[in-house]
Amino acid sequence: MKAARFLLLFLLLGLRANSQPLTPDRFLGYKLGSKFTYHHRITGYFQALAEQYPAQIRLVPYGTTYEDRPLFVAVLASDDHLRRIDQIRTDHLKSIGLMAGTPSGPVPAIAWLSYNVHGNEAVSSEAAMKVAFEILNPDNPVTREVLRNTIVVIDPCVNPDGRERYTQWYNRVAAIDPDPSAFAREHTEPWPGGRYNHYLADLNRDWAWQQQKESRERVRLYNQWMPHLHADFHEMGPESSYYFPPAAEPYHKDITRWQRDFNKTLGEFNRKYFDENGWLYYTRYDFDLFYPSYGDTWPTYNGAIGMTYEQAGGGRAGLALVRRNEGDTLTLEQRIRHHYATSLATLETISAHAAQTTQEFVRYFEDARNNPVGIYKTYLVKTGGSEGQAAALRGLLDNQGIRYGLAGRKFTTKGTDLANASDQTVRVEENDLLISSYQPKSTLLKILFEPEPELEDSLTYDITTWGLTYALGLRAFGLKEKLIPAPFQPKNIQNTVPDHTPYAYLANWSSFEDVRFLARLLRQKVKVRSALRPFELDGKKYQAGTLIITRRGNEAWGADFDRIVTAAANEMQVTVNPVFTGFVSSGSDFGSGQVQPVKPPKILLAGGEGVSPLAMGEVWHFFEQQLGYPVTIAEARTLGNDIPWNEIDVLILPSGNYAQILHDKLLTSLREWVGNGGRLIVMENALNAFADKPEFDLKRKKTAADKAARDPLKTFASTERDHIRNEPLGSVYRVSLDTSHPLAFGYADSYYALIRKSWNFEFLPNGWNVGYLKENARLAGFTGSAAAQELKHTPVIACQDIGRGSIVYMTANPLFRGFWYGGKLLFGNALFR
Repeated sequence: MKAARFLLLFLLLGLRANSQPLTPDRFLGYKLGSKFTYHHRITGYFQALAEQYPAQIRLVPYGTTYEDRPLFVAVLASDDHLRRIDQIRTDHLKSIGLMAGTPSGPVPAIAWLSYNVHGNEAVSSEAAMKVAFEILNPDNPVTREVLRNTIVVIDPCVNPDGRERYTQWYNRVAAIDPDPSAFAREHTEPWPGGRYNHYLADLNRDWAWQQQKESRERVRLYNQWMPHLHADFHEMGPESSYYFPPAAEPYHKDITRWQRDFNKTLGEFNRKYFDENGWLYYTRYDFDLFYPSYGDTWPTYNGAIGMTYEQAGGGRAGLALVRRNEGDTLTLEQRIRHHYATSLATLETISAHAAQTTQEFVRYFEDARNNPVGIYKTYLVKTGGSEGQAAALRGLLDNQGIRYGLAGRKFTTKGTDLANASDQTVRVEENDLLISSYQPKSTLLKILFEPEPELEDSLTYDITTWGLTYALGLRAFGLKEKLIPAPFQPKNIQNTVPDHTPYAYLANWSSFEDVRFLARLLRQKVKVRSALRPFELDGKKYQAGTLIITRRGNEAWGADFDRIVTAAANEMQVTVNPVFTGFVSSGSDFGSGQVQPVKPPKILLAGGEGVSPLAMGEVWHFFEQQLGYPVTIAEARTLGNDIPWNEIDVLILPSGNYAQILHDKLLTSLREWVGNGGRLIVMENALNAFADKPEFDLKRKKTAADKAARDPLKTFASTERDHIRNEPLGSVYRVSLDTSHPLAFGYADSYYALIRKSWNFEFLPNGWNVGYLKENARLAGFTGSAAAQELKHTPVIACQDIGRGSIVYMTANPLFRGFWYGGKLLFGNALFR
């Protein structure tokens, strides 16, 4: 009897406990803000909320990170809305033309809140738990009203891998009582920091390019919802206060009046919270709406109201930090309160304007389909000879949700070359791509293709041009006539083993897919040769760089040789031409010294302290996720230690500060290694360690403009504008190429490079200036007046031969953010040539 009464009492207590609101504090077992929460516990909290409030919250998984952590959003809605959530979502897509059919009725406003895209801006995910609870809290009248008008989508952690890197480190080193001293180790995050994802990429700059797994999976889900509003929550330096909209200029000119006005409305709702509490804040400064790949701009160009929120703090702040300027202590609890306030203010704003927001959103997409922005009504992309580049473009357009098709016939038309703004008569071929501006995502299409975005103000936060024509190295034209594309039918390349035994297989060398094909063969231990000069065989011309895979040298494969080569070509979608002789009609025969074997290199990549995490991550991602070729990563500070240099063929030094790493003795050792046959690739800021050293040809111009020169009458207010005189803000330049040099194999006479720093190097006096800038090389983007002078007659890619090896100097990163496809072949040349 006692046991039964005890069991009944236990069950009653359990039911009472389960009926209590599941606050973050109650679930976590500690006060929110008293420590950093591990990602699995954040996930657990949202799962617990979904169990307690099944009629108002649904978790939607959308993928995993590179380190296999779950990615998910929580969809929060009223009981009625959640019951009909799938119908609401599809009705919404039908109303804007992204899904066929007629919507069954009006839809509520959809607000998407993204937290913690930068892992060490860790307050965001803490705030997300509090926000989710309050939205579901039946005792909160504000959020009850929000759910009446609005569906809320919360992504509590966009970057779990980066957050966990930061959280695990901080929780290991933090004092029992948070130490607010700025010099305490808990405020000195080790390299590479938690800001980045697994491959050290900045996910907040990857929305458009989607080079990272997390971005592709998130945008795939985003396109299934197309929210009316997207808010992105961040942290900035601890000396700041709080930033919320309105955004700073420049705004992209195609941002609508409604979107601009709503930015101001958001500011009014947010400032009420901050004014009531006496919290410091600022608006209309620093954070503009221009570069298309941010968490505020990419949604904006997809019709949404996009915004950024920035709280003072970041990785340095920890749980508590004394700010030098203010003298007060900035705590995690304070930072949570601020992000919580702006989250609610954002939801209140869209809830109060829900009907007008949905109407304006539908109008945005109606205009896109019927009266698209810009003068070009169709984009034409030439694909002949650029099949690899065209495939990369199609993949990018697919990820955006942009529709395209084929020309389907031959004809001529008038068009504007997007690379040089010249009007031309263009001959259109059947397999050329046509992209109509009359489609739901035409504004995004126009912005991604525009060669020279119009700047309201040159003080901008990121690069100032990004045109896909330049990034992909494609010939593209803007047409002022409306053309209807023919349906695109994928045609896979299917190489087959010929009936008669070939002497060799030949593969062109003109795109990154060709580099991937070579890498695959080398990994399979297939011996490959490469032509150093053009040749002709069987009436067909082949360019320098052509891959020659002879049966000779690959006898170990026996009858499997043909299958292995053709299977690798099919996987990489590369055409191989079987030939039945090594005797050419012009050029050099396959046994000539002008046909050299391609050795599978053992590659070493420097990382760690002193190396830019972003730059190192771009190279790392290139090898593992794009090229499929092994790379060994070593700490830069260990380069002078026990590395078996006789086993290393290529050493890559990404951009970074190597001043304390590459001392004179190590530089001498590296020069000896190069002389013995090594290849050293030096990128961007790493060049400073080699410039003006007697052993190396890289010299700074003696006539360079003096950046330190100051106008004695300049004003203090002009400081920022004086600074940008000395830099290119991500500008596109035409790099002239020596195509006879192996570093330029596969290119025409020039290459589009994204220049982000004004290097003032002289031409190499004894080496090869393979790629260089002429007098009027700038094509697009903002370049300061002083920088423009320095960037005349300067090398962009150069090669110094030393003994049996070489040093490749790269002043512009050809792998920038992974989306600069046109540079990947160049980097492949540096690796394998």
